[in-house]
Amino acid sequence: MTTTRPRAERAEQARSAAAELSSDGINGVVFGWVDNAGITRVKSVPLTQLVHAATYGVGALPCFDLSLVDDSFATTPSSAGPVGDLRLVPDLDRLAPLAAQPGWAWAPADLYTQDGAPHPGCQRGFARRATEAVERRGFSVRAGIEIEWVVADAAGHPATVEPAYGMARFIEHSDYLGELLHALTRQGVAVLQLHPEYAAGQFEISVAAEGPVEAADTTMLVRHTIRAVSARHGLRVSYAPVFTKGAIGNGAHLHLSLWRQGQNLGHGGPGRHGLHPEAEQFLAGALAELPALLALGAPGVASYLRLVPSYFAGAYRCWGLENREAALRLIAGSTAGQANAEFKCFDAAANPYLAVGGVLAAGLAGLDAGLSLPPETLSDPAALGSAERLPASLPEATDAYEKSALLRQALGPELYENVLAVRRAEAELFAAHTDEDVIEAVRWRY
Repeated sequence: MTTTRPRAERAEQARSAAAELSSDGINGVVFGWVDNAGITRVKSVPLTQLVHAATYGVGALPCFDLSLVDDSFATTPSSAGPVGDLRLVPDLDRLAPLAAQPGWAWAPADLYTQDGAPHPGCQRGFARRATEAVERRGFSVRAGIEIEWVVADAAGHPATVEPAYGMARFIEHSDYLGELLHALTRQGVAVLQLHPEYAAGQFEISVAAEGPVEAADTTMLVRHTIRAVSARHGLRVSYAPVFTKGAIGNGAHLHLSLWRQGQNLGHGGPGRHGLHPEAEQFLAGALAELPALLALGAPGVASYLRLVPSYFAGAYRCWGLENREAALRLIAGSTAGQANAEFKCFDAAANPYLAVGGVLAAGLAGLDAGLSLPPETLSDPAALGSAERLPASLPEATDAYEKSALLRQALGPELYENVLAVRRAEAELFAAHTDEDVIEAVRWRY
């Protein structure tokens, strides 16, 4: 990745990239990162400043480590408030001209300190460290994140109420969806599926699996592109966990598979449904840690208005082959390369780098401990009466997170404490609000 290279190499790559972008009519580059509340933040530079920005970074306020969904801030004992500065360094390996925003390009960015050291609170850096830890063990992970969104008209109402998965909805917005596919293809995104989803105005897109950090990067790029194409059609977009009370919400289901020497360990093994022992141990570790992981993958008060039984949200800590009510759904796939596990309990308010990094850390802990998956849940867990419910509120999930020595060690003390402070502050922020108030407050923040 560009950001891990020496400054001289970054400068040389930026010169080459700037020349190419200039010939393509690009005038400026947007650098994006995601804060601990799951809000995408950006800074941009004119193309003439790309070399300097890639070499030395651009300033970024440290207080955004503690920003909340409403742009207020939490505090920690070590937080400096408005004092200090960080450097936002773009990863030019992921530089992409934005097809729906002519004249602009985009790149994800890492946070560094003023003296050039990696910022310990950088979420993308955490995902990279978790990925490297997997690789040191001789494994690799392929990951992808489903993207669900509600498209609304200018007044904020769902732009279509045609049937779920219905052709009528598809035809009604075929020009919009066609332009979206065209833009993503131009940006090099490998789209696997695009279809109308269940809730009013809801669509879903899935993309090809990549490395964990790359999967999180692609999630950012796809969301930006959806929003930009929507704006060109006079439409608004919401990725909020819940758009309308009582309706199915926007998930961000994390799919991943564990590989070794080119072999998918979720297929062709001696265990249940073809799992190799290492894949079962990895998944068992993530399943065991899932209540605490919700603080990363379902990070807001509104997340728990989505995470309810019988809404295909994965509200129970259990697993099953093609069980869409289990938090961990095993997908056999039609080929060896397609077999994967899906974490259904995560939503689109999550910082994707935190979510994927946390699952990797928990999976490695499962490998170290030689864990086994519990008995498989073969039916709807809500009907069993014995399945364990995942945390039903942000305070419950945050309590589990605070007790997790595993996540404290994996995230590092600064990032761990920042996440904890943001979760506690957001729970307090909405403590006196009704469900309707919460939904209204965050509907357009994501």
